[in-house]
Amino acid sequence: MPILPRLVAFDLDDTLAPSKSALDPTMIDLLVKLLGVTEVCVISGGQFGQFQAQIIDNLPSIRPDLLARLHLLPTCGTQYYRSEAQGWTQVYAENLTNEQKTRALDVVEQTARRLGYWESDTWGPILEDRGSQITFSALGQAAPVAAKIAWDPTGEKKNTLREAVQALLPDLEVRSGGSTSVDITRQGIDKAYGMKRLATITGVDLDDMLFVGDRLDENGNDYPVKVLGVECIAVEGWPDTVALLEDLIPRYVTV
Repeated sequence: MPILPRLVAFDLDDTLAPSKSALDPTMIDLLVKLLGVTEVCVISGGQFGQFQAQIIDNLPSIRPDLLARLHLLPTCGTQYYRSEAQGWTQVYAENLTNEQKTRALDVVEQTARRLGYWESDTWGPILEDRGSQITFSALGQAAPVAAKIAWDPTGEKKNTLREAVQALLPDLEVRSGGSTSVDITRQGIDKAYGMKRLATITGVDLDDMLFVGDRLDENGNDYPVKVLGVECIAVEGWPDTVALLEDLIPRYVTV
């Protein structure tokens, strides 16, 4: 990793918190401490409401100058929010057109049904229009982790669906999302795009960043950041991230 990264970026689910769950108080405390010494980014496939529920609503009252160091990039970096005097403000959104959304929704549903992956017993809607991203969640966004693992333990179903949908939507970007999800964005718009936009906006070079994620494998949605050349550390769950931060933060303090 960079000796002391000028910006530390994280995936959200299974990196900072259990899937779709609030951050543990220990993680919240460490994030606040990290904001005291460097810039922090969270970039994930979820929409801003998920960031609100998992992160923002659980933050203690902290100084505005520290909160301004927190960069939130929902929907795989296709959107960017930061804290300003009036609250959380959207800086940009690479939204899909209505035609692209309609086509993506139709193709992913038809393909999932054809492959036998369209479930009738789910935890919430299977398809979501997130503005800049269409997301297919096989069991719904609120599905428990155990059910997700049981549905696709090897990731074969999700990867098969992704490949089939990509072949039918060559002008769009189709990527594996979470454990049972597929995300569709504008072509070339993924987490690497988000990190490059972040470098431009913050003035922090990619070489001075560190990225932490649980899906850095070739089929994971964190993989584009690795290909981009940003220094990456793979974790298997949020306790690994806690251990990483407990080692990293004191190094800033002792300089």
